[in-house]
Amino acid sequence: MNKKSLPIHEWTFLSNHGHVLVHLSREKDARIRDIAEAVGITERSVQAIVSELVDYGYLDVSRIGRRNQYSINTKLTFRHPAEKSKPIGALLKIFS
Repeated sequence: MNKKSLPIHEWTFLSNHGHVLVHLSREKDARIRDIAEAVGITERSVQAIVSELVDYGYLDVSRIGRRNQYSINTKLTFRHPAEKSKPIGALLKIFS
């Protein structure tokens, strides 16, 4: 198949979880609203993703005044078996 005959589908190489992590690595005090706009998903989806990332130890959240500040545990590894030996910090370094 050549490129012109391929059907057009919206997809990316990173999941929404990956996009949220990348955004938070750039802006540690980003608001949920800002993350949602940058990633292109709803605020509710961002809240769910942030909760999962906190629950699994990838994110720590600190309250500073009226804002949250996020710290990423870059030494934790990817979850998929094919990349399980690689730290997520390696991915984030690409986008820094």
